[in-house]
Amino acid sequence: METNWFRAITGRLFWLLLACLLVGWALGEPAWALVLGLAGYLGWMLRQLQRFQHWLQTRPSDPPPETAGMWGEIFDGIYRMQRRDKRLRARMQGVIERIQASTAALSDGVVMIDKDGHLEWWNHAAESLLGLRAPDDSGQHVHNLLRDPRFVDYFDSGRYGDPLDIPSPLNISTWLQYNITRYGNGERLLLVRDVTRLHNLEQMRKDFVANVSHELRTPLTVVVGYLETMIDSEEVIEPRWRRPLHQMQQQARRMQSLLNDLLMLSRLETSEARGEEKPVDIALMLPGIRQDALAFSGERQHSISIDCATQARIRGLESELRSAVSNLVFNAVKYTQDGGEIRISWTQDDRGARLSVTDNGPGIAPEHLHRLTERFYRVDSSRNSTTGGTGLGLAIVKHVLMRHKGELQITSTLGAGSTFTCVFPAERLI
Repeated sequence: METNWFRAITGRLFWLLLACLLVGWALGEPAWALVLGLAGYLGWMLRQLQRFQHWLQTRPSDPPPETAGMWGEIFDGIYRMQRRDKRLRARMQGVIERIQASTAALSDGVVMIDKDGHLEWWNHAAESLLGLRAPDDSGQHVHNLLRDPRFVDYFDSGRYGDPLDIPSPLNISTWLQYNITRYGNGERLLLVRDVTRLHNLEQMRKDFVANVSHELRTPLTVVVGYLETMIDSEEVIEPRWRRPLHQMQQQARRMQSLLNDLLMLSRLETSEARGEEKPVDIALMLPGIRQDALAFSGERQHSISIDCATQARIRGLESELRSAVSNLVFNAVKYTQDGGEIRISWTQDDRGARLSVTDNGPGIAPEHLHRLTERFYRVDSSRNSTTGGTGLGLAIVKHVLMRHKGELQITSTLGAGSTFTCVFPAERLI
């Protein structure tokens, strides 16, 4: 196209100059004829430029001015481009309107937040769930409207793998679930869902487990007490009853252990109020846990070593942290073969501190790793009777770490052992 225009311009200019020369020679003034011809051509070009500018500034949506030659092609080309862009904008606007209409019909709240944390757009559900008002709240920072410290920490952390469930800012009896997704150039999409019904059902389950566990403790304690009394008086008991009594005592103690774990897990799940957090010296705690684990190992003769590479302390509750570490070490003793090696390490780096419990046991298949912290989940159900475990140890560890802003990482290789690591963030270190 550029070559055609160049040829057209040079061709017209050549014939114009040739005509001016012929007229100039006929009149005896070829130079003046060339000057007048070029001046007329320049004037015509300037006139077309003036018409072009006037059209763009006053009525670009109207058809372009009528003209001939190269300028007519320019006008027509620009007009066609404008029409094409206008159709494209109309199509894109239609898509945007359909997206907004479909989003407005959702029962879940949708809020678009720019990279600096300012609200750009939201649907009607977000207004009813969060109390947003248009257009007053448009452009406001999200922290100015959602001030719950738990949401502020969740939003600023940048870790959006798990949703956040907290009470509604409008009604504390309504529970909302917040999900944040990153998109574009740092923008974030906030999805808000009313989960009051699910929360109430979960609370009913927790209350039921806690109440049943609490109510069973007293009768079970009575049963265990009488069984111990009867076993201590074996000389007056017929021999045929001795084995059943020992089995009953063993199972009753397992039930006591299960109830204790259920009550602790229930307390971790339901208790919002926490005791005063204090510096916890993990390095000082580990030798006592090691001695308990050696006593628990007994004749199985496990080798348990401690490697403390740091003296860092954790801000938290000592009873909960001790329970979490003890569960990991006792699990290693339960599931590691006789004479196996167990190593407890306490290390620190720029990202925080890590407490690892490593064994050289049989290992765990990869398909089981993501479910190990579920309540009562077992890799092999036959281990239930041989190890005496309740299936709640790792669930307790997970909840303790969540209350201390940490996480549990599990790595394992079949036939080579497993490593359970408690990762504590740097802000928890003292």
